[in-house]
Amino acid sequence: MKQVLLLSIIATSLLFGNNYTTKEASRHIGKHATVCGMVSEEYYAKRSNGQPTFINLDGRYPNQKFTIFILGKNRHNFSSAERSYNGKTICVTGLITWHKGIPLIKVSDKSQIR
Repeated sequence: MKQVLLLSIIATSLLFGNNYTTKEASRHIGKHATVCGMVSEEYYAKRSNGQPTFINLDGRYPNQKFTIFILGKNRHNFSSAERSYNGKTICVTGLITWHKGIPLIKVSDKSQIR
């Protein structure tokens, strides 16, 4: 069921053109959309609560324009998440939220990133 919902969200975003650059993302908080940018930095915070992985787009922390967030419990859905996207232009689909003043999408499945 969760995968069907995710595929519906992705299809809706593609059909209705909800595709944004990392600079545009901050104007679309609360929307399901696709955000594209170049991966500048990937960091697995294995000693932090929840063991998150942060994938920063269009700038390194703390100057990134956008962040993709993966909880540690979902890392198994990604192969070497903190190393596989570095230097590539990627798109992520999901709900755009804020984290410490930076737009962010939390992902739980690799299909959200292309």
